[in-house]
Amino acid sequence: MHLRLSKSVIRPLRHDDATTLQRYANNRNVWLSLRDVFPHPYTMEDAHAFLERVVQEKPEVTFAIATDSEVVGCIGLRLGNDVHRKTAELGYWLGEPFWGKGIMSEAVSDFTQYAFETFGLRRIFAEPFEGNRASARVLEKAGFVCEGRLRANVLKDGKTLDSFLYARVD
Repeated sequence: MHLRLSKSVIRPLRHDDATTLQRYANNRNVWLSLRDVFPHPYTMEDAHAFLERVVQEKPEVTFAIATDSEVVGCIGLRLGNDVHRKTAELGYWLGEPFWGKGIMSEAVSDFTQYAFETFGLRRIFAEPFEGNRASARVLEKAGFVCEGRLRANVLKDGKTLDSFLYARVD
């Protein structure tokens, strides 16, 4: 898969992405908006382990968000199964130097359409943490609707937080 966007490209991750992946992932401000499976600090060993796992994915569901010269973030799906087999959870992150430039809004919109078409999905959802208004706005721009607040839903950085359930239905 290769989606050319106006400000970036969404493409498969490669082993040689480790250096720039680690550079932008090793940021506490990025980590604060992600699940704890995303380590902090984010080491080169973490980058290599992540890339080793995702380059072998079948089906391929995790991709790089990149400029012409480097990976600046990632976007991907967690496909549902059983009665949720037509549903997927969307996850994404972007290096802090690239925030506020419209890169993620465009990536989420185009990637969501790709995901519906490629995987035959009926519903894609995301759960941004409270206080992450930028992520909520990205989802809204991509046609996601806030279906509700999940009270005391996550424990992040020693704090219990609400999260929001956003979804787009095809």
